[in-house]
Amino acid sequence: MKILLTSAFLVATAALILAQGPKKFNRTTDNPKVEAKEIAARINGKTINISYSAPSVRGRKIFADGGLLGKGGSGFVGNSTIWRAGADDATCMHTDAPLDINGLAVPAGDYSLWVDVDSGKWQLIINREFGQWGESYNQAQDLGRVPMTMGKTPALVEQYKMTLTQAGGNRGRLTLEWENTMASVNIAVK
Repeated sequence: MKILLTSAFLVATAALILAQGPKKFNRTTDNPKVEAKEIAARINGKTINISYSAPSVRGRKIFADGGLLGKGGSGFVGNSTIWRAGADDATCMHTDAPLDINGLAVPAGDYSLWVDVDSGKWQLIINREFGQWGESYNQAQDLGRVPMTMGKTPALVEQYKMTLTQAGGNRGRLTLEWENTMASVNIAVK
């Protein structure tokens, strides 16, 4: 009888966890010019989800010299070329499984995502801290950095967007698009 009750409890607990869906991060944006976004993808049966705040161009220059995230821009963390990959709170990622992101081993868990946009050769930064304000970047907590594949969007992307797509089997792709710039990395679920 004890085994039956224990088994029933474990099955009910598993069903409750599965019914909750992907992990949600609390976003504290009260900025009416920014929209909180959640994206998720199931790759090889495992869930990856990302929570970010999506700013808009609103007539501003973004990546050109003098733009918000261009040379001399004001949208960086301190005096660096590090961007929070969104607005307001730091962008957060949860993965149910270990990942390989462009050759970087990323254990299952929670992370913040940042981008170093120095010289137009972007690098995605995976950082062990998560849930912090978007100007609270701590380089000592970096798990690692990976180069991103750069491109141009076919048309203006007014609102910043991130997409996670399946690429078959255990492979996927994370893409960031804003203004006229696109950057992406390959992801493999281990």
